Amino acid sequence: MSMTRREFAQMLGLAGMAGMLPMKGFAASKQPADLYEVPNFGNVRLLHMTDCHAQLLPIYFREPNVNLGVAGATGKAPHLVGDKLLQHFGVAPGSLEAHAFTFLNYGDAAQQYGKVGGFAHLKTLADRLRDSFGREKTLLLDGGDTWQGSGTSYKTRGMDMVKACNALGVDFMTGHWEFTYNQAEILSNIKAFNGEFLAQNVFITEDAMFSSDTEYLFDDFSGRVFKPYSIRELGGARIAVIGQAFPRTKIANPARFIPDWTFDIYDSRLQEIVDQVRNEEKVDAVVVLSHNGMDVDLAMASRVSGVDLILGGHTHDGMPAPTVVKNSGGQTLVFNAGSNGKFLGALDLDIRDGKIQDYRYRLIPVFSELIPADKSMQALIDEIRAPHQDWLNEELALAGDLMFRRGNFNGTFDQVICDALREVGDAQISLSPGFRWGTTVLKGQVINMERVLDQTCLTYPETYVREMKGSELKLIMEDVADNLFNPEPYLQSGGDMVRVGGFDYVCEPNRKIGERISDMTLDNGEKIEADKTYKVTGWATVGAQSEGPAIWDVVAEYLRDRKEVHVSKLNTPVLKGVKGNSGLADYPAEVTG
Repeated sequence: MSMTRREFAQMLGLAGMAGMLPMKGFAASKQPADLYEVPNFGNVRLLHMTDCHAQLLPIYFREPNVNLGVAGATGKAPHLVGDKLLQHFGVAPGSLEAHAFTFLNYGDAAQQYGKVGGFAHLKTLADRLRDSFGREKTLLLDGGDTWQGSGTSYKTRGMDMVKACNALGVDFMTGHWEFTYNQAEILSNIKAFNGEFLAQNVFITEDAMFSSDTEYLFDDFSGRVFKPYSIRELGGARIAVIGQAFPRTKIANPARFIPDWTFDIYDSRLQEIVDQVRNEEKVDAVVVLSHNGMDVDLAMASRVSGVDLILGGHTHDGMPAPTVVKNSGGQTLVFNAGSNGKFLGALDLDIRDGKIQDYRYRLIPVFSELIPADKSMQALIDEIRAPHQDWLNEELALAGDLMFRRGNFNGTFDQVICDALREVGDAQISLSPGFRWGTTVLKGQVINMERVLDQTCLTYPETYVREMKGSELKLIMEDVADNLFNPEPYLQSGGDMVRVGGFDYVCEPNRKIGERISDMTLDNGEKIEADKTYKVTGWATVGAQSEGPAIWDVVAEYLRDRKEVHVSKLNTPVLKGVKGNSGLADYPAEVTG
């Protein structure tokens, strides 16, 4: 039975009495009862979550202090951090929301406010928002990166999250890391999913069309692998939801898992669908459920007309308000709802006379100590985790520092991974991918195997140790930097810079490819030379499979040898040409203009 409005407010009041509200020194712009009390507006409610990365339980997650915007994105959302983000969106410093949306005072604030997310708490909130508005007028949309990022997802091949999303009541989803299982597993998971998996931009390859079993295709004529869109009638309005999967999947992740499928942005084909649902199927609103990444969504919004809303993901940007993009058809609102189950977007629409007349939006932080766990969801989570508890709960070391990942260049947990690779692999240099998933461990807390898996658990975890010339290392660094800082959003991949161990460098994000990386210098002060060979270790190769041990076993071995782990040196680059950038704060290395 769902809670009434009064019961929900009373519950939050009890939470406050139990000491869960901000203490003196942490001013709150809203009391929690206001934070979770969303007034009804209009006739359609869309709930949006994305990039939970298989985090079924509440976690800590520190937002970035480095999220640089270059070229036309400089100084604009989502490339705002800290105080600049608070000022742009009018969020009160020191408030509950300020802690949710920024890294500011993170360690102390996290101790006070507690963990975020957790599917049992998310279900309580989602059910409340559905019931208060009317379930028949509400949809829950999941932007993907749902089946990967935890030990249980790895062990169950993503089926744990399919079960959890079914219990949560997800109506639509699209994907990215979902495609890092193999094709048969992906199709099996989608079959078990109670909602609809949508992706207009995934097609079968020409070779596979004539040589493989293609019974799974949604459309033989177009070669689309999945259903591209769906139409629902809600509150007297017809809503089209179009899926947009991550377009660079076979570049950023191993193509060997999905050899028969091809991906791209395909904005011209998106335009064809928008025109079709507008002109032939007479919808009142068009929604794109996207995993492009926010910069790509903003660019796509300017080039495709007729889309009212883009509910985006992939880049993990928690944006308190949408960005309005003008285009030839009028305008498109672009939203992004953060990651790790930390937020739930609530978008109310007033749809009349064939179009959206007005809207109200709130990106709601899910503070797990302020929202009770749904008992049925918690029971499911306990059942999923039970067979793996011994593995997940092994205690490895104490965190001597705040351990986090998120940020363009390096994080303390990334450095631990790099240091572990170098020590265990007996290498001079280590490389670790710039993934944006990975939870946070507070200083003084135990790092157990589950927290290591949060940082490393993917389906291609094998490590390598090999010889590499300095020129090859430079090429790798330049290629990744271009994926991150290319001024053309369509050529960005959305991750962060490769993390490095054993050397430092200079990075100039605003220069062109081949000119962004310089002065690579080993920790001992020796310059890295183009023709000299170095012993390099790393993991997560997207080409041929490596043969070394899984990265989580390497990190666990390193941590077991230490009672407490500290980061003595953070291999973070000197930055040039970005002084004053709104996406940069509290940077630990030199920054020049």
